[in-house]
Amino acid sequence: MRISRTDRSRLSEWWFTVDHMLLVAILALVAAGLVLSLAASPAVAIKKGFSTFHFVERHVLFSALGVAVVLAVSLLDPKDVRRLALGVFVAAFAGLVAVYLTGREINGARRWLDLGGHSLQPSEFIKPAFAVLMAWIFAEAQARRDMPAMSMAIGGLVVVAGLLVMQPDIGQTLLVTAVWGALYVLSGQPLAGAALLTALGVLGAVAAYLSFPHVQARVDRYFAPASGENGQIERAMQSFAEGGFLGRGPGEGTIKSVLPDAHTDFIFAVVAEEYGVLACLALLMLFGFIVLRALHLAARELDAAIRLAIQGLALLFGLQALINMGVNVGLLPAKGMTLPFISAGGSSTLAVSLTLGMMVALARRRPDHQRLKKPRLSVSIDDLERGGRKVP
Repeated sequence: MRISRTDRSRLSEWWFTVDHMLLVAILALVAAGLVLSLAASPAVAIKKGFSTFHFVERHVLFSALGVAVVLAVSLLDPKDVRRLALGVFVAAFAGLVAVYLTGREINGARRWLDLGGHSLQPSEFIKPAFAVLMAWIFAEAQARRDMPAMSMAIGGLVVVAGLLVMQPDIGQTLLVTAVWGALYVLSGQPLAGAALLTALGVLGAVAAYLSFPHVQARVDRYFAPASGENGQIERAMQSFAEGGFLGRGPGEGTIKSVLPDAHTDFIFAVVAEEYGVLACLALLMLFGFIVLRALHLAARELDAAIRLAIQGLALLFGLQALINMGVNVGLLPAKGMTLPFISAGGSSTLAVSLTLGMMVALARRRPDHQRLKKPRLSVSIDDLERGGRKVP
């Protein structure tokens, strides 16, 4: 099937306006996730009592659904993306409330809802919706001084962060807050306010350390680990040395048999051991290309709300990947955050797909409506007088 520029269908319009480089990079990341799932998941499945390819099959299923979500959402125009973000935000907000009231507790945290035998993590879905809505609110704060946009933005952050802290999910809270702070600065808000918000963020981090024993334990183990206390991170770091530049070879790694979260939180370490540091660098470059390409496309956008939304979604995607990689190489305490499209996890995969679908949709080429405005057919009296010509 060939698509012609004379075709005015939505599919044809999408094909000639979507950024092909960004789309190809996203599909390459999905393909890499499928290959790496074969390396990390079978050993974990056997250890948990499932069939050998249980997690691989789930990863294939959710990756296929994720690609469908990316493509479907990328067809939307900016107004529809904003409407979708509002709908997802309302649904995810209700899900967070339901998690707090009825969610099942795992390892001291309430983060999942049981829906028809499947678990759902609402906090994953609220992140992209929150980024798009905050981008629109910050843009309105600059354009309309009569609108209490800053109060709405601060109120939205407090409510979302509060629900995440109650789970508790400090990692997601820090990620959402970081994206909100970046949008605050990128939208041109006063730097004095940024300094104040940074101070409040530091106080919040200290309060989390003092209030939540598991946060305190992770931070203490990170800065002053006793022998054997920081086993997962130490083993993950060791995998980089054992894998070397080229790795031991597919299926030859041992870390996946030792770590309970080798197919999720520590899959980057599995990649290092079996495929080598060079493969890790290639994966890092792929993530970096997607983020930088999105930021490049955002820079040409004249509409402030669209530009900020692209930047917010790109930072959300990139920071989540950096946090996961940082934990694997020992730069950050354990966070329990997945590597987008690489780690196993249905909620995470679909939420990342929604994030990238919105980003691709907003980054599509659109005509500059200011330049396309038709000139006026009549000339006013004021225009003639300004030109030095008197009108009788």
